[in-house]
Amino acid sequence: MNSVFLKTIKGEECQRPPVWLMRQAGRVLPRYQQLREQYSFSELMETPELAARVTLMPVEDLGVDAAILFNDILTIPVAMGMELEWTERGPRFPNPLSQYQQPLKHISVRQEHLDHVYKAIDCIVKQGSAPLIGFCGAPLTTLCYMLQGISTKATFPEAKKFFYKNYEETKRLVDAVTDLSIEYAVRQIEHGVCAFQLFESHAGIVPTDVYEELFLPAVCRITEAVRSAGIPMIFFPKGLGSGLKLITPDVCDFVSIDWQTSLIDARKMVHHEVGLQGNIDPHLLYAPQDVIARKLETYKPFFREHRRWIVNLGHGVLADTPFDNVKFLVNWIKTTNWE
Repeated sequence: MNSVFLKTIKGEECQRPPVWLMRQAGRVLPRYQQLREQYSFSELMETPELAARVTLMPVEDLGVDAAILFNDILTIPVAMGMELEWTERGPRFPNPLSQYQQPLKHISVRQEHLDHVYKAIDCIVKQGSAPLIGFCGAPLTTLCYMLQGISTKATFPEAKKFFYKNYEETKRLVDAVTDLSIEYAVRQIEHGVCAFQLFESHAGIVPTDVYEELFLPAVCRITEAVRSAGIPMIFFPKGLGSGLKLITPDVCDFVSIDWQTSLIDARKMVHHEVGLQGNIDPHLLYAPQDVIARKLETYKPFFREHRRWIVNLGHGVLADTPFDNVKFLVNWIKTTNWE
């Protein structure tokens, strides 16, 4: 596969950076909106043929250099036996684990709950020509939802209390989530994904030293398994800040930088062998296109000095982002002269 994304992530220098966007397969796409008039989010996600169609839409409609599997990071908790409800205010676990003294006793792994993901990958690989990125949630982020029960409290107060009050039990939960995440990642690779991204969407809710001690070893375990299966690993630790100094080749091949941290600062903190992804502010895509273009121009000097960079946002595409602006960004990246 002659792909600028695969060449870059494997360390080859290219004449331009590759571009894909977190949450590119979703509400910003007109064709996705049409599908949502017929199907619920869970139906789209859990029906392999529909999930494949949505996964490939951004490649067809936006021209991005890679597809990312249309799924959700909460697939792992569901496969661990947790009941999940999709509400108008977001996902909700009616029985959060923080209410139990020994939450591990309330977990029961059901591998069959992951089968629809592997079937979707099979459909995508048959239909698509672009590289496919697999993913799952990182252990801290996954546990935040499992312990808190809802996504509307972004600071996850009950989860954080649990981490501090039940340190040894937290370690056991981290191990349980990590074990299943490794199995999930390896199976995705067996079915045909070309790269894997680990989403640590809430890395910044705990102090860096706590993250380093309690959660980073689990990330390294997942990375080792992904690499052993033969593909590169991208890690997205949103909000890690100065903790980026912890990002070495043991952690990932590429690290995705959030919009709060400049690429120049990130490049100074992150180990020189680790490539960068990101860090465009998703809100930039609300601006007029000439403003977007001027901001993108500022990335050219960085690329000329640091070729191991994948263009992406510093978080996901926002739901009401103008489609034409997203397409403009992708086209600009692909057609501008970067040399």
